[in-house]
Amino acid sequence: MKENKEITALLHLIDDPDEEVYNTVSEKIVSFGKEIIPNLENLWETISNEDTQERIELLIHRLHFRDLTDEFVDWRDGDGDLLKGALIVSKYHYPDINIEITLQEIEKIRRNVWLELNTYLTPIEQINVMNSIFYNYYKQKGVEISYDSPDNFLISKALEAKKGNAISNGILYLILCEQLDIPVRAINIPRQFILGYFDPQHEALNPAKHSSEKIKFYIDALTGQMYSHKDIENYFKRLAVPPVTSYFRPLNNRRIIQFLLEELARCFDNDRNQYKMNELLLLANLLEQ
Repeated sequence: MKENKEITALLHLIDDPDEEVYNTVSEKIVSFGKEIIPNLENLWETISNEDTQERIELLIHRLHFRDLTDEFVDWRDGDGDLLKGALIVSKYHYPDINIEITLQEIEKIRRNVWLELNTYLTPIEQINVMNSIFYNYYKQKGVEISYDSPDNFLISKALEAKKGNAISNGILYLILCEQLDIPVRAINIPRQFILGYFDPQHEALNPAKHSSEKIKFYIDALTGQMYSHKDIENYFKRLAVPPVTSYFRPLNNRRIIQFLLEELARCFDNDRNQYKMNELLLLANLLEQ
């Protein structure tokens, strides 16, 4: 943004020790929108005071967050595409992310899986092809969920590092299956992010049956391992939780992204980053059904 007398005066007041003055100045700066970010970045480079630099960083973050909130509202009110939603979450932590690189990586994987698929494959054979390309050929590794590692929740970073947790790997898996017309959906199993291969004909033939009967088998997105109905029954027994039908209903894209935001927020549950946790939960609440 071209600097004028008003902007110059505001930038000079960023380091004002009076909190009331600073709050007024910061609100005015934020009102200019993201076009003022280059001015703030230039100012950051010309000063050495760490407290003032931190104030500038927070202002830049606020500007990015305001923009991101608008994106989420548009996404919520639009088609709710899973890939787009997951990339917006990545932009929270990395505003300058090169989305094109992530899209190109996903397209490479999709194309390689597509070349191996044909209409004669059984559901298990289809998933074996997916797993072979995704985990073996592209070397996508699964790591346990750790709230000390926010990058492992973001699909852009999961692809870049070739490692993701059950949620980021799971979302990538779902995106690929959606693009390849493989009927895999996320389901609401407690304490897990697990996928189910849904029988596309079952809904029409048996609409009143228990939701689990629509699922042929289950997939652990951490590694691609497949589980039977018996495996899942045993899991519920260990939890001492009844396997009610709601646990087996497919999650829609809005709920998946909401869950991703809620889990990512837990990475910032500390005094220094509490504002990030609050912001991510605010975004999650925007997606409330």
